[in-house]
Amino acid sequence: MMLEGNSCLISRSLPSSCEPESEWAYLSHEVLNGKRPAPEDAEAEDMDGVDCGGGKRSKPPSPQPHTPDISEGHGSSRHAATSGGGEEHGNGSSLIGAIGRDLTINCLLRLSRSDYGSVASLNKDFRSLVRNGEIYRLRRQSGVAEHWVYFSCNVLEWDAYDPYRERWIQVPKMPPDECFMCSDKESLAVGTELLVFAMAHIVFRYSILTNSWTRADPMISPRCLFGSTSVGAKAYVAGGTDSSGRILSSAEMYDSETHSWTPLPSMNRARKMCSGVFMDGKFYVVGGVANNNKVLTCGEEYDLKRRSWRVIENMSEGLNGVTGAPPLIAVVNNELYAADYSEKDVKKYDKQNNKWITLGKLPERSVSMNGWGLAFRACGDRLIVIGGPRTSIGGTIELNSWTPDERPPVWNLIARRPSGNFVYNCAVMGC
Repeated sequence: MMLEGNSCLISRSLPSSCEPESEWAYLSHEVLNGKRPAPEDAEAEDMDGVDCGGGKRSKPPSPQPHTPDISEGHGSSRHAATSGGGEEHGNGSSLIGAIGRDLTINCLLRLSRSDYGSVASLNKDFRSLVRNGEIYRLRRQSGVAEHWVYFSCNVLEWDAYDPYRERWIQVPKMPPDECFMCSDKESLAVGTELLVFAMAHIVFRYSILTNSWTRADPMISPRCLFGSTSVGAKAYVAGGTDSSGRILSSAEMYDSETHSWTPLPSMNRARKMCSGVFMDGKFYVVGGVANNNKVLTCGEEYDLKRRSWRVIENMSEGLNGVTGAPPLIAVVNNELYAADYSEKDVKKYDKQNNKWITLGKLPERSVSMNGWGLAFRACGDRLIVIGGPRTSIGGTIELNSWTPDERPPVWNLIARRPSGNFVYNCAVMGC
């Protein structure tokens, strides 16, 4: 679902789309003083073909949502505690009161999440809506989401990219914990959070609400090399290996609203180096390696309503090996796709016949080491490949996208920047 029209577009006094920005870069924008951007700025922001790395410009998400009453959220923002500092602009709740709460919420839902930093600085009520996550809960209820890509090419460092406005966003550096000094980490995005897991029982959580990292509670059974996915405010993990090297069949669910883990029934087969996706309302764990380095070609399907697992034989045949990366898979519009890194092919899963159909090729410059260092993710209604060529003098990270249709893949280069070109971790946050 995509937003159309010019929500209050940023002034060119802020960084251009080619420059990295902070999540809260808009806090000092002129909108705080009630000024509108100049018409030429709005026109420039909406021009097609303006980008920093090639490819066509994407429009921001464009919903015509049902507007839930503010009481449908978790408590009224009128009495919510605010977080963060800063001077309050306006006079309390008079602005929302003058506009009307339903109309105010309806307008806020149509804004890009890039604008919420400015919105949070208007007054206490607006700040509460944004900083306590209420506006994001209302967006979920209305089916509104923008997907930003978060990835790490260097230890403790993360980058984010907004494909709707084609701009890089600065993410604060992770705290210098020795458990995270190696590149062997796991990550997932859920709700408004990015979770990063170390080999030890240490988890760091990055929140877009505060633009900061904090320590988070570990899983009930800490693990690495697990399969994971998220939908809305909940994430699901299964399999992996514990600190002693034991391969696991256990599974858990994480609720980003309560920051708590809940055990789920165990899979039928223990596996590590597996991948997870959410499709047709179910959690799928695909591929992996069992004891004695046996490559598993089966997948498992978890039915959330029945709380039970079902084995699907030959679901991941040919997608990974003992030394290769876990299967590179992603779901767009309830269709499962895979990046075959050995042949550099893009494949689609035929659910009825339980087989993979080759659609075409990956981007030419998508380099990997047996699948390691390459990211293949769903980003809204498109697939994203993140990687780049390696040279002796440095690397370049490239983001290519393709919206699946009935034709062979045609990849658009949407962004490029000098960087480490080996992608250690990648997650897409839709909120």
